[in-house]
Order: sequence, then C-alpha cells, then structure tokens
Amino acid sequence: MRERVLDLVFLLGVLFKGLDGLVELVGGVVLLFVTPAKLQHAADRATSGELAEDPHDLIANLIVHGAAHLQHGSIVFAAVYLLVHGVVKVAIVIALLVGSRRIYPWAMAALGAFLIFQLYELVTHPSIGVAILTVFDAVIIWLTWREWRRGRELRTTWRGTVAWVFRRPVAD
Repeated sequence: MRERVLDLVFLLGVLFKGLDGLVELVGGVVLLFVTPAKLQHAADRATSGELAEDPHDLIANLIVHGAAHLQHGSIVFAAVYLLVHGVVKVAIVIALLVGSRRIYPWAMAALGAFLIFQLYELVTHPSIGVAILTVFDAVIIWLTWREWRRGRELRTTWRGTVAWVFRRPVAD
C-alpha cells in the first residue's frame, strides 16, 4: 500500500511539474512583452475589488506592492528565469513520458540545481512559498531517485498506479 501511495505521489508530482513548467513558459513569454507600468496596471485591476472589500488583504497587498517595485531589469531576469525553468521542467516531463530511464539522473540534477537556488533564496529572502516549493522539490527528487533505483519507466508506474487506483488487474 505504501509503495502504491508513493507511486501516486510521484505521478502527481510529475504532472504538477509539467503543468508548472507550462505556466512558467507562458509567464516568461508574457513578461518579455510587458512593461513595469503595464504590470502595475494589471496588478491594480486584479486586486482592486479585493482591496475595496478588505484593504488589509495580505495577498492583494503583496501583489500591488511587488508590482510597484518592479524595474525593467528585474522583469527581464524574471522572464528569463521563468523561461529556463519552464523549458527544463517541460523537457523533463516529456522525456519521462516518452519512456527513457536515462532521463532520471538528468531530472534529479536539474531539480537539484533549482533546489540549491531555492535554498539560497530561502536563506537570503525567506518566504513560506519558497519553503513549501523547496520541500516539494526535495520530495520529488527523492521519489524520482526511488523510481530510477527501482528500474521502472514512467509508463510502467503509470499503468500499475492507475490499475491500483481503479482496482483493476494490471495486464503485463
């Protein structure tokens, strides 16, 4: 039972990383074409209703405050960071879906590099979001290592886990 739950967490983590990578790609492309003034305007529009209802709303105030302090250089850095991060995540997920076990060490190395950067960010600019993301990435790295060590491809794990979730026998 524990093994099946870990398999399910691994598959959900891979799915989340793929979706996260797509969102980062879209966000990076958008940031390449958006000026700080446009971002400030979008932040104001997106949060105006919430701030009218609750002027002390933490999330809305963080968004407005963050947008107000953006500069062109920081937007370009964020865009490039999101694009690189997104491309790497999407490439890892695609390679895992194609069925190559050789991608596991590369996936762990790439996620490990992101993890090191996140640890640096956590030390220099602590935040709950980065802490949660760091723990999540560490768990995904461990689950990827576990999967690689077991010698299974993603599709094998997928088939067995889906069968377990829906309580069907696995056809080999």
